[in-house]
Amino acid sequence: MKAVLFDGGIADAVLLPTGWSPKESALQALEKMYSSTGDVSRSSVPVVATGYGRKSVSSAKRRVTEITCHGRGVRWMAPHARTVLDIGGQDSKVIRVGPGGRVLRFEMNDRCAAGTGRFLENMAHALDMDVADLGPHALEAGGVPVRISSMCTVFAESEVVSLIARGEDSRRVALGLHQAIVDRVCGMIRRVGIEERFVFAGGVANNPCLQRLFAEALGVPLSVPPDPQIVGALGAALHAAATPRPGTTPQGP
Repeated sequence: MKAVLFDGGIADAVLLPTGWSPKESALQALEKMYSSTGDVSRSSVPVVATGYGRKSVSSAKRRVTEITCHGRGVRWMAPHARTVLDIGGQDSKVIRVGPGGRVLRFEMNDRCAAGTGRFLENMAHALDMDVADLGPHALEAGGVPVRISSMCTVFAESEVVSLIARGEDSRRVALGLHQAIVDRVCGMIRRVGIEERFVFAGGVANNPCLQRLFAEALGVPLSVPPDPQIVGALGAALHAAATPRPGTTPQGP
């Protein structure tokens, strides 16, 4: 769960585990946000919700799709962006953006956890390591990656356990997992269309192995914005900033 407070710039950002209840996580995130507004009345702070839990945010003035919010958020973070790859905890999406962050075309994988942050978390667990260490561990592989035959999270986890039991180098297995993600997602990217000004966003964008493999596979320079996991929440905050308050005029970028 992410929340961003925008006041001419990113005034504050909150990241919390979504947990079992998106509604409770959203309330906690908003409480942390409100603590940054000082004595300003909560009713005067417009809230725009996005993502899977947007319907559970009862205080939201509006609810905007995450594709639209990612387009607007990445435009503010990286005005040069033309193609955006966002890999989060639950889905992967590729977006081509035009002037003003307008979405020209997109493709989204939201039907299973394959190739997402959740997939990497499960694979890290199978290799008995923290997910933050998985990318650096894969970069230490000296040879050809071990081929992973299944991208289904359940089957892939069983396959990883079997490979390690057979004595395969865990670094090559980790590299194979990353390569499998790249192979899967690159199909989406090519269907949407690749523009050279390519931005990698979402929490998974912090993974150094995926940064390298995507750049090599696509043959274009790849940039990762600061705090890539808040791009969608920033887009929602920008929509909120453009919402007129009583007695004021819109601010938007």
